[in-house]
Amino acid sequence: MKVAFGMKAHSGWAALVVVGKTDGDFLVIDRRRIELVEEEWAKQPYHAAEDLKPRAARDVVKRGVEAAHRIAVREMRAAVKRAQDQENEVTACAVLVANPMPDWSIEEILAVHFRMHKAEGVLFRDALVRAAKACGLRLVAIPENVLMKHAKSALRVSESGLMKEAVMLGKAVGPPWGKDQKDAALAALVALRGCSK
Repeated sequence: MKVAFGMKAHSGWAALVVVGKTDGDFLVIDRRRIELVEEEWAKQPYHAAEDLKPRAARDVVKRGVEAAHRIAVREMRAAVKRAQDQENEVTACAVLVANPMPDWSIEEILAVHFRMHKAEGVLFRDALVRAAKACGLRLVAIPENVLMKHAKSALRVSESGLMKEAVMLGKAVGPPWGKDQKDAALAALVALRGCSK
């Protein structure tokens, strides 16, 4: 069957929900936590570089960003393979994204603590976006702060109808099914809807 990924990133990991449609009903094909770091410091590479000299700080941040991108591609490929092994076709990948960051240098980010948090908040979302593109998936980037509005428009369903659908999907697969999984599932529904037009 045709399926779509929905992904919601955090520092160092992401919630993945894979949704398909059969006989008019949506169902969760897979649901898991994807690890996007191999070392603890890499969850917050800007914080890890905060007290270092400029050259060492740039190196730490660069290594953290490169590792996040590499691991995201590896994990995305593994998710695609799992779906294909179940004889499903991945038609799209929806990633919940943040507002874009200004074009700050590493030094400018490290100079203001708030910027470090913003950079790290964008890092893993961007890694997932790049991974979807690297795997040849149709990317559906949805700003996280307008997910519900976007889903209502794309799916032509009321907010209460969307919440009911998210709850029903969760009941079918059991816990964990918190906000991360519900948001990722709604994003996947939007992506899947776009593929059926």
